[in-house]
Amino acid sequence: MLLHPTYFPNISHFVAILTSEDLIFEVCDNYQKQTYRNRSEIYGANGKLVLSVPVSYTQKLRQQSKDVQISTTDNWQLQHLKSLDSAYRMSPFYEFYIDDLKPIFETPFKYLLDLNLKCFELILEALELQKSYSLSEDFIVPDHTTNDYRYLVNAKKNTNFQFNTYTQVFTDKHGYFPNLSILDLLFNEGPNTLNYLEAQIPKL
Repeated sequence: MLLHPTYFPNISHFVAILTSEDLIFEVCDNYQKQTYRNRSEIYGANGKLVLSVPVSYTQKLRQQSKDVQISTTDNWQLQHLKSLDSAYRMSPFYEFYIDDLKPIFETPFKYLLDLNLKCFELILEALELQKSYSLSEDFIVPDHTTNDYRYLVNAKKNTNFQFNTYTQVFTDKHGYFPNLSILDLLFNEGPNTLNYLEAQIPKL
């Protein structure tokens, strides 16, 4: 299965991951802005909130995803941690998981790829899920196979998933938001997260 490594992947990414044992992260593609490669969507008090990791990248200087560096101009880690605390401190399982996730916000990462892989590994630990992966060594040309889920990195193609609903912190204020970051599901559903993901596989 082919996927792009993303920043705290959304629910559809993890549903796809559960369908395959052979997981390959595409890292030799040309980096593109405004995708989930460097951003994640959570549910804040005012509705959907996008957490973006600042990167040093320009269209003039093409880079492969594995070579993109994180910009050090913004204190993004502190900002993201504060946003998560504000959004989820009233959720049932925030306190249970947040300490295990704090290395993301306390470790200085140079490359976006290293950050995204660490996010993935910490979520696997939180889910108590064993899942190995490898990194692509060259760009893998799309061949329309059923195991190519790289399109999930595009935010505009993630709007059609009709997964089961679950209770979110601010549902009464703004309604239900589907397919947010796996963090939203984890903080709200806790140990039931894996059961929820497995139940969505036929709908992917």
